Amino acid sequence: MAMKGRFHFYEGYSMKEVTFPVRVMYELGIKTLFVSNAAGGMNPGFKIGDLMIITDHINLFPEHPLRGKNFPTGPRFPDMHETYSRNLIQLAADIARDKDIRINYGIYVGVQGPTFETPAEYKMYRGFGGDAVGMSTVPEVIVAHHCGIRTFGISVITDLGGFDVPVEVSHEEVQQAANKAQPLMTTIMREMIIRNESIEHSKTEKFNTDHPTDIFKK
Repeated sequence: MAMKGRFHFYEGYSMKEVTFPVRVMYELGIKTLFVSNAAGGMNPGFKIGDLMIITDHINLFPEHPLRGKNFPTGPRFPDMHETYSRNLIQLAADIARDKDIRINYGIYVGVQGPTFETPAEYKMYRGFGGDAVGMSTVPEVIVAHHCGIRTFGISVITDLGGFDVPVEVSHEEVQQAANKAQPLMTTIMREMIIRNESIEHSKTEKFNTDHPTDIFKK
């Protein structure tokens, strides 16, 4: 299942509406979620057009996506120690190495928007431990994790901030940088899907061979 775009909290949607597609994915039996976004880079080692694999996030949205009555898809207080699958991160790293694609790793800071960050805000988020900042992704990932869906996330660094010399940014420039980096991101994700399916298929074959009767008990 693939989505064309997403619902953003800054557009006026509620958190339940923003994350509703993930709930639908869960009901359809989706086990793995790939998310991508455009983000402002705060790490001095980043360049515009870089790809950053998300290793963790910091949630600064004013409303939590799990606020309210708990859905039975997960516990009231879900553990978040591995929100982004380490196995999928390693798989992406292997593919990037094989394809000679430059990648970075970092922590994504999720904020409401819709304004781009001020220089002071960039510095604050960097001080929090963030490497990139954006206005999406975190709510969907939290709900996916609550549903037991393993997640892989990647950011396209479309602008830079938090440095000594402020850099003006426009939505058009962000889109241009994202479009330029998209083929590389697509290459990684497409290969991840292929290899992940092969791994899951191998696991199933092994399971069927070793425990031929267990399937009918589930």
